[in-house]
Amino acid sequence: MTISEKTVSIPIGRGQIEGTLHVPEVASGVVLFAHGSGSSRFSTRNRHVASVLEQSGLATLLIDLLTEEEERADSSSGLLRFDIELLAGRVAAATAWLHGEESVTGLALGYFGASTGAAAAIVADSELPEPVAAIVSRGGRPDLAGPALARVRAPTLLIVGGLDTVVLELNREALAELPGEKRLEIVPGATHLFEEAGALDAVARLAGDWFVHHLSISQRTP
Repeated sequence: MTISEKTVSIPIGRGQIEGTLHVPEVASGVVLFAHGSGSSRFSTRNRHVASVLEQSGLATLLIDLLTEEEERADSSSGLLRFDIELLAGRVAAATAWLHGEESVTGLALGYFGASTGAAAAIVADSELPEPVAAIVSRGGRPDLAGPALARVRAPTLLIVGGLDTVVLELNREALAELPGEKRLEIVPGATHLFEEAGALDAVARLAGDWFVHHLSISQRTP
């Protein structure tokens, strides 16, 4: 399968954030990746999941949620990575950019969030005029989305490692707050970063099934 790749710059106020867009020759949807605390668009874990989605015919956009200057400031303070409203605004900006990107025009959109990026994706979905077609959280902190959980409109899948006990309990509590279609999937024997053999492949398979199903439904809906 032929997959094009390009680095993109997304305007945010006076600055810009960077991203990497991969588009299969025939794409059936597009997934925006919002990484977790202290990570970037070069995250090997998100890149692994993205490559699996691309082989399923989905375009992917992996973005840096912070500017280079903000990254430098956050490396010492660690505060911006937990500023969910700020991160949600960046997800919204990337969403607007995707709507104007010719290579993915008209494709149904999904969000894939990891750690604090999951909360940012949830808040963005709750605030944008049109909901996205699906959301997947990997080892995420959807609880940090607060009241926005009750306003989520997209079918939402929460994936958590079975040994990630604290985050698993937080996800169970968040699941109870989510309206509409939702599911919690536990990957047995996996810790927070899904570093165990086969754990990340399980995440990719679950995410791929969720996105392919829900984005295809949205694509057929007038």
